[in-house]
Amino acid sequence: MKRLKMLTMRGVLLSFVLTCVLAMTAFAETATLTIADCVKCHTKPPADIAANGGKHKTSVTCQDCHTGHRPAVKNNVPQCSMCHSGKSHYSLANCMRCHNNPHTPKIIKLANNITDECLTCHTQQITKLKQVPSKHSKLACSFCHNVHGKIPQCTQCHKPHSADMTAVDCKRCHQAHMPTAVTYPSDTANKMCAACHKKAFDLLSHSDAKHKDVACVTCHKDKHKTVPQCQGCHGVPHPAAMMSRFTKCGECHNIAHNLNHWDAAKQGEKAAPAAQPKKGQKKK
Repeated sequence: MKRLKMLTMRGVLLSFVLTCVLAMTAFAETATLTIADCVKCHTKPPADIAANGGKHKTSVTCQDCHTGHRPAVKNNVPQCSMCHSGKSHYSLANCMRCHNNPHTPKIIKLANNITDECLTCHTQQITKLKQVPSKHSKLACSFCHNVHGKIPQCTQCHKPHSADMTAVDCKRCHQAHMPTAVTYPSDTANKMCAACHKKAFDLLSHSDAKHKDVACVTCHKDKHKTVPQCQGCHGVPHPAAMMSRFTKCGECHNIAHNLNHWDAAKQGEKAAPAAQPKKGQKKK
């Protein structure tokens, strides 16, 4: 009798437990959780969203992405494509390769070998890299931009042309995506050119001609290595007969950085008088 009573009590207890489990499952399936409920257990994701959530902070709630909760829902980690679609960028596989934390979607840290993902948004840059091939064209985008939105200093990889040049000065002449297409503004100081063209700068600095006061970019304007014609500024200053005999300005005026000066030895040869016969000797 006693044993029968114990078995009956066990049955009642099991029945009660089963009823509770079923009730909790039904509640989990039908209850509407709030953000206040989420933060009771999940403290980091809400903190991340509050700090750097972007539109994930202002346009969606926890429940918009996590549409259910375990155990009622076996997998409540959503796919990005559930909300993000309609652009080639959203068709890329493995969103987490760049967007490491969906709760801080715009804090993007990249591996050193990422390019294709970048090209779905940044087409202008790749066009420049292909238009003017350089060593930069062979690098992955993330080699320089290892954090999304980061614009690195040129001096991170490249040594400045001179000791007094800063990273800001690099951008006056070089574009990062087409670095060998060197252009410069009209107010570029001669000392910037001197960093690479020291000989020309020294000659011009010590010249006593008017060219000394002319900025390098006045003659070599618009594009690096432009070699202008003298006639561009001076026209045809001499009579036609003289110009026909001396077709190159440099035949008389030397080079633009050192006008009217020649090598001292050659100048001595031209200026040396004919040798005079010694006393008692006849002229040949």
